[in-house]
Order: sequence, then structure tokens, then C-alpha cells
Amino acid sequence: MTTLIVGLVLLLGTHSISIINDPWRNRMAARLGEKAWKGLYGVVSLVGLVLIIQGFGSARVSPVVLYQPPSWLHPITVLLMLAVFPLLLAAYLPGRIKTMTKHPMLAAVKLWAFAHLLSNGTLPDVLLFGSFLAWAVLDRISLKHRAPRPVPGAPEAVRNDAIVVAAGLVLYLLFMAWLHPVLIGVPVI
Repeated sequence: MTTLIVGLVLLLGTHSISIINDPWRNRMAARLGEKAWKGLYGVVSLVGLVLIIQGFGSARVSPVVLYQPPSWLHPITVLLMLAVFPLLLAAYLPGRIKTMTKHPMLAAVKLWAFAHLLSNGTLPDVLLFGSFLAWAVLDRISLKHRAPRPVPGAPEAVRNDAIVVAAGLVLYLLFMAWLHPVLIGVPVI
């Protein structure tokens, strides 16, 4: 469990710098250079991600059950996840979906985390998904008080919405049928 917690602190901690102190983040990026800052940020985030994966896998071996979700929530989780991949893609392929959601990646993280909390009630699940949900909510709130930074991606176009939906659905189906059991070790259907 310690490995999971350290991973969450590293990954979400680096992603919370702008939430906590955006001027400090900007000063550090200016001092180090934007590329060096992003490189350091990326390395710490990657270490955090690896620790989360290892820690979550280890913690799932003998989990503490906090609550037992009713079985009827599982189809709701599957349905909610339908929007996650298109929202993730909409962050990089801007169109009407991005305009309507403003921050589609944060919307995807919130939806992913909430959906998984509906179907999973062990301590590692609550730590993982609850932490990501809390972080995404706080980040979304803080974005209202920060100057926007450009996100690399394709130019804005109406056709991007069709690409986002089609590619998102393909990713969803791949993840449901094959990737989730292979990568996570838990069959969805």
C-alpha cells in the first residue's frame, strides 16, 4: 500500500503544482527552461505512474473491503466509461466537444474515477480512484483562477468531433474486450 501512496503523491503532486502555486511553477519553468521543466515533470510523473501500477497490483492481492457495491452498478460503470475515451481524445482534437466541456481530459478523469468507485469498494480502489477524482475536481476549480496554457494538439475543426467519437468508441471497445483484462487483470464483461 505504501508504494501506491508514494506513487499517487508523486504523480498527483507534480500535477498539482499549478493548483497550489501557479506563479512558482511559472518561475521554475522560466528558470530551468520550459523543456527542462517539462522533462523533470515528466520523469517524476512517470516514476509516480510506475509506482502506482506496482503498488495497486500488490495492494489488490489482499485488499481491505470498505464497501460492497451492488451488482447493478456494474452496467452503470460500463455505460459511464463510454464517454471517457472520446473525452480524452477531445483534449487533443479540439472541436465542439472540447468547447462544450472546456477541459475534456479532466472531465474524462472525473468520469473514469467516479465510475470505478461505483463498482469497486476496496481500500486500494478507493485510494486510487478517490485520489484521482479529488485531484480532477480541485484542478478544474483552480483552472477558473489561472491563465490558460496552450495544449498541443490538432487545429480546431468540426470534423475532429467525428474523429473523437469514432476513435473513442474503438478504443472503448478494445479496452472493454481485450486491454482491460490484459493490462489490469480484470475482465469487464
